[in-house]
Amino acid sequence: QVQLVESGGGLVQAGGSLRLSCAASGSIFSINTMGWYRQAPGKQRELLATITSAGSTNYAESVKGRFTISRDRAKNTVYLQMNSLKPEDTAVYYCNVRARVKTDIWRENDYWGQGTQVTVSS
Repeated sequence: QVQLVESGGGLVQAGGSLRLSCAASGSIFSINTMGWYRQAPGKQRELLATITSAGSTNYAESVKGRFTISRDRAKNTVYLQMNSLKPEDTAVYYCNVRARVKTDIWRENDYWGQGTQVTVSS
């Protein structure tokens, strides 16, 4: 119904930058909130940032001032610009989209990307 394809992960040195992308496709009627999460080995999945359909953003304290979330409404794509990366940012990063599909416009569902690995070396 809604497919999410993430890209942009990789290996970077501490202090470096990466930009993640997540493109949504499928039978989309509308997209509400888009967001990014991450999960490090042995830890719970952590919410990093969200952006609403109106463009309002919210950030976890751990990434505030270093990460920036944005979206391209025309492309149904959400981005996460990550600067000043630290080794503790190493994790699998997931995008999340809350959307309505054309076959059921009265209900919102959450959809998840497959995850992309980000590794920050010291």
